[in-house]
Amino acid sequence: MKRRWINFTSVFFTAVTGFACLLLTAMVALILGNIVRHGIGHISWAFLSQAPHSGMTEGGIFPAIFGTAVLVLLMTVAVVPLGVSTAIYLQEYAPKNSRWIHVVRLAIQNLAGVPAIVFGLFGLGFFIQFVGQGLDTVFFNGKLYFGQPAILWAALTLALLTLPTVVVSTEEALRVVPPSHREVAYSLGATRWQMVRHVLLPQAVGGILTGTILAVSRGAGEVAPILFTGAAYYLPHLPTRLNHQFMELGYHVYVMATQSPDVDATLPILYATVLVLLVLTFGLNFTAIIIRSKIRRRLRGR
Repeated sequence: MKRRWINFTSVFFTAVTGFACLLLTAMVALILGNIVRHGIGHISWAFLSQAPHSGMTEGGIFPAIFGTAVLVLLMTVAVVPLGVSTAIYLQEYAPKNSRWIHVVRLAIQNLAGVPAIVFGLFGLGFFIQFVGQGLDTVFFNGKLYFGQPAILWAALTLALLTLPTVVVSTEEALRVVPPSHREVAYSLGATRWQMVRHVLLPQAVGGILTGTILAVSRGAGEVAPILFTGAAYYLPHLPTRLNHQFMELGYHVYVMATQSPDVDATLPILYATVLVLLVLTFGLNFTAIIIRSKIRRRLRGR
């Protein structure tokens, strides 16, 4: 009787979780299909390569594509070294029973739950008004260079937003490396840094790149943090310096959906822009997945 009850419970929960997975897949497919169906007809070379004009109802979205790609790349360059370094210190160098380290881990976990708009306000107050205006006062005699919204501050704000993702994924990747590998490295005379560099990091690179992929996915779709830190609605010129403002696909969709005087005229542009944003995000993720696969194959072939 007990075995029958266990088998029934196992089958029941398997069916429930399978149905939930199927329902989630169907919802995602429905959303993607709707976007593709309404947006694919507006995609053209002119739409992808030209700057916008005529009140954003004509022209293209190339400045927004360029700004989004540069923003994500700058964010990745900022968050990956910081997140990986933090995870290495917490996992390999920090005292195991330290209360301070416990507080740091708790703070990182809580940071992942902070609303995105709060990061935007923090970026405005810290990066722009404190750091940026401080740089202008010290190096530029008070002239306005860095004390204004810019792509640099937007990228750093997104880096803080995605930092917990990179730290947690890297820590998990380091934690699953068998302790015997560390002991063998130490027995051969390796220092702790040599052990981390030549033993841990090569084996944890898959988890690190997984965290990077998740960070790119979240950073590319966030709008709230860049509202105050650098995004502009209509800026047909490309950002050529770190202190320039920029157009961004997510912000572009947000403004057109909420402030357009002619919704019917902008609806095809909205769908096409969302489709381009999805393709760009998937492309960046796919590139990271390919790099991760190549690194794994190279390590297995040693």
